[in-house]
Amino acid sequence: MEFSFGFIVSIAIAIYLAIDAPKHNKNPWLWGILGFIFGPIVLGIYFIRTGRKVAGWIIFVISVLLILLFILFFGIGVFFLFNSM
Repeated sequence: MEFSFGFIVSIAIAIYLAIDAPKHNKNPWLWGILGFIFGPIVLGIYFIRTGRKVAGWIIFVISVLLILLFILFFGIGVFFLFNSM
C-alpha cells in the first residue's frame, strides 16, 4: 500500500513538473524525470528556482526531515534487531 501511494505521488509530481516547466522556460523532460525519481525534494527545488521560494523551502525542509527520520528509525530498528541476538 505504501509503495503504491509513493508511486502515485511521484507520478503526480512528475506530471505537474512536466506541465509547469515550459511556463518558466525550463526543460519539461528534465524536471519530469527528476520529479519522478526524487519526488518532493525536486518539487521544493523547482519552486525555489521558479520564484516560489517560501513554498519551495517548506516542501524541501519537510521532505529532508522526513527522509532523515526514516533513516533514523531504520537505523534504530536495525540496532535493536542485531542487539537482541
